[in-house]
Amino acid sequence: MRIAKLYTSCLILFCLTDCVGSQALEHSVQKKDKGAAGTIKVYSSERKGFIMTNKVIKTEAEWKELLTPEQFQVTRKKGTERAFTGEYHKTKDAGVYQCVCCGNDLFKSQTKFDSGTGWPSFWEPIAKENIRTETDTSLFMKRVEVLCARCDAHLGHVFEDGPAPTGLRYCMNSASLKLAKTP
Repeated sequence: MRIAKLYTSCLILFCLTDCVGSQALEHSVQKKDKGAAGTIKVYSSERKGFIMTNKVIKTEAEWKELLTPEQFQVTRKKGTERAFTGEYHKTKDAGVYQCVCCGNDLFKSQTKFDSGTGWPSFWEPIAKENIRTETDTSLFMKRVEVLCARCDAHLGHVFEDGPAPTGLRYCMNSASLKLAKTP
């Protein structure tokens, strides 16, 4: 009799927990979906100021057509390119680093520095509005993931071991960037 009551109590608790958890997850997804469409404010280096622009939303098939396999794996599947292999880890050219997926301005070349990690590193984004961050608990550690604010592309991670004036190191994947060079 005790076992039956214990089993029934556990089953009820499990159902309630699952129901509440599902509702919370559904609310979270709905909230995310509401924010996914529409317009956002970002900084444009071309216009030298803030502009309103549309979020970029594509299907997985559309992203696969637009991107190389490596770019797709890094930006859409939250992958990481191997250290010291990316196109921009040693680049010193002047310009603006943009999102490879949507062209959103992300970093000025003046904020790039050699972190010795094998990935392009920056101490500051072009504007805080152009990126967004999320907690990343993959690989059994807690990190801060950096994403494009316009298309949600995975760019890399930010760490608190960078140079002055910010003390931050935006460690980006070259595969998530394209450099719009300036003379």
